[in-house]
Amino acid sequence: MTAQHPTRRNLLKSAGGLTAAMALGAGGILSAASPAAAAGDGFGLHIVNHNEDDRRMWYYRFQTSAIGWNPAVNVLLPDDYHTSGRRYPVLYLLHGGGLDQDFITFDRHGIREMTAGRPLIVVMPDGGHTGWYSNPVSSNVGPRNWETFHMSQLIPWIDANFRTYAEYNGRAVSGFSMGGFGALKYAAKYYGHFASVSAHSGPASLRREGGIVAHWANLSSAAVDLGGGTIYGVPLWDEARVNADNPVQRIESYRNKRIFLVAGTSPDPINWADVANEGHVLRGQQEFKSLLQNAGIPFDGREVGGGHVIRPDLLQTDIDGVVAHLRKA
Repeated sequence: MTAQHPTRRNLLKSAGGLTAAMALGAGGILSAASPAAAAGDGFGLHIVNHNEDDRRMWYYRFQTSAIGWNPAVNVLLPDDYHTSGRRYPVLYLLHGGGLDQDFITFDRHGIREMTAGRPLIVVMPDGGHTGWYSNPVSSNVGPRNWETFHMSQLIPWIDANFRTYAEYNGRAVSGFSMGGFGALKYAAKYYGHFASVSAHSGPASLRREGGIVAHWANLSSAAVDLGGGTIYGVPLWDEARVNADNPVQRIESYRNKRIFLVAGTSPDPINWADVANEGHVLRGQQEFKSLLQNAGIPFDGREVGGGHVIRPDLLQTDIDGVVAHLRKA
């Protein structure tokens, strides 16, 4: 059912079956998994738990030297994956920051229904509660190298174990909030990987307004994920790293890509966090869009009512745009 790979092996049924089933998110179905469908180790990833029982949503948890705990990924397959024999384009969908955000986030928001009948594989990995899709300058709790995990390990593992197009026109990246930043960062920094990039309420500027996003990345990661370590360094930033990660400083790296941007214009006035988050997102995306426009790079930018939330209608619009833009299954 999946592309053959030299490291493929038949996995023993995990003793953590209940955990694996729960990791599928809403709608998981328990049945006997087919050993022939089991994905294999490779690219620095060792599978420690898995569930391939649901026909569409397959779950894997890995041991990797890039991360000091075992991160997971949900892989959502097209309805006809097991019968068509076709290869499919892939959307990497990145979750936001927060203690309740992880690889199951988009399953909670109806990703199965949004992709029903669409010829697209959707990969939804862990990115840390405050991982910022980065390799941090410092960590006091062991490795938290999310950029390495995603770009050097997970993407080649997906291409080796599923029927994908392992090419520029076969991949898109999108995300919400912190994940929107991650999508913009990855698309520019790894230009040849993604033909489409989308940011749903994702910040596009690390340096504006005194560098508030970079400072927030440092503060939130130090408090939650890195035991006092930071993404960009304190008291002085690693300036080369900020420059490399900052979307508004990488404008030419977005040329010849589909670009889809969403920002809210009316955050909840009595919710200071909503005002701070989406207000900055809006201004940063406006700066980003102005730079794109001046460079003659087309984009689809939506400024809509509401605050710092996932908008299912615009996520659906984004998914349909990804399908239309990428190489056809």
